[in-house]
Amino acid sequence: MKPMVLLFSLYSLSFCYSQTIGLQSFATGFTRPLEITNAGDSRLFIVEQGGIIKILNSDGTTNPNAFLNITGQVSNGGEQGLLGLAFHPNYASNGFFYTNHTNLSGNTVITKYSVDSANPNLANASSGTILLTIAQPYANHNGGSLKFGPDGYLYIGMGDGGSAGDPENRAQNINELLGKMLRIDVNSGTPYNIPADNPYAGIAGADEIWAIGLRNPWKFSFDKKLGNLWIADVGQNNIEEVNIAVATQSGLNYGWRCYEGNTAYNTAGCPSQSSMNFPIKTINHSTGACSITGGYVYNGTIYPNFKGLYFFTDYCNPQIGTMRSIGTVTYSEVFTGNSFSTFGEDNTGELYIAALNNGSIFKITDTSLALNTFDKTQFVIYPNPAKSEIIIQKSNQNYPTVVTLFDLEGKMLLQQKTENKAVNIIKTNHLSKGVYIITIRNDQGELSTQKLIFE
Repeated sequence: MKPMVLLFSLYSLSFCYSQTIGLQSFATGFTRPLEITNAGDSRLFIVEQGGIIKILNSDGTTNPNAFLNITGQVSNGGEQGLLGLAFHPNYASNGFFYTNHTNLSGNTVITKYSVDSANPNLANASSGTILLTIAQPYANHNGGSLKFGPDGYLYIGMGDGGSAGDPENRAQNINELLGKMLRIDVNSGTPYNIPADNPYAGIAGADEIWAIGLRNPWKFSFDKKLGNLWIADVGQNNIEEVNIAVATQSGLNYGWRCYEGNTAYNTAGCPSQSSMNFPIKTINHSTGACSITGGYVYNGTIYPNFKGLYFFTDYCNPQIGTMRSIGTVTYSEVFTGNSFSTFGEDNTGELYIAALNNGSIFKITDTSLALNTFDKTQFVIYPNPAKSEIIIQKSNQNYPTVVTLFDLEGKMLLQQKTENKAVNIIKTNHLSKGVYIITIRNDQGELSTQKLIFE
């Protein structure tokens, strides 16, 4: 009895503190990965800067054949390359996806593709239809991300065109598309339509604009629960910034080049400061930051401590930051040896991160939830929070054999033997709302322990 009391005493102590971000190696062998996304199923799609998209399966294996290879069309190097990928919300039925790359002339190209009708693991490379080409005066500050918003429209992040300090003030010029967030309707029109509520619809050269005043929005995302738009904008000399807006807020001005973060940079000819949307968080380069990489708000189920947290990092500082909309940041340990380039989200809301320099993909975990665990004993338990049942999925190497559930005082509430199969369902509709401890014994006699929430 004493070991169990000790176990729960230690667990209760750790429960009082916040989450601890950990990285679990998920896959290796990629070449300069710049994007991770999903198509609504268990696969992850890894975008390599050189022009290749690969499929990474849920078991950590990579398909031998590329999903798409457009290396002959891509200007690759520095900040150029194949930079973005977005699957249509109705991809399961229409098979459409969209890419953002710099072509051999260095210009931004947004292209629509279809999946191969006979093989879901291959794209139809010949189906490419160019939707939009945007001239780039320099090779840097290309933005690159594109995402579908909760309104079903395609959003495209565009940098200011490069060169130091945006000397032409393109980001504030509504007659061109650089330094903007764009928004187009890919479900109608040839090759697309302008949403009627775009703020500059009908103004020559500006129809696609949703927001202005961005320097280089390398990564942005939508909170899938609240719909908010989070933009991480790379700074000029001293300041990286994180912006947040309600997805329905159109016509926002994020301030560049008038302001870097919330500090005046070059205010000549600028609108009033009160008309601008300033960042929720700024990070000074004195911290070691140099180029922010935005991530996602966590809406998964495995790590309840992460719920509602926005994740971001920096290319020069391999720590992972988390924050809520109030702007208070907590940082992870330093993950030495990694130059992080992108986050990714799978179809269940779990988060991943890629290192550009070594081609590794990591799964982001909450190490504060683990007690006496080993890699081979890690089972996926979902949903968490749970209601009437939980599902236990086998680990890569072992099957669960006995599942035991305790309350936080150490009282055993349930014990059930499981079958030798990949997925077991445990009925829990007799349990009250609250926090519980679940232990799982595997077929080698080893235990893993996790926190479980019922609501």
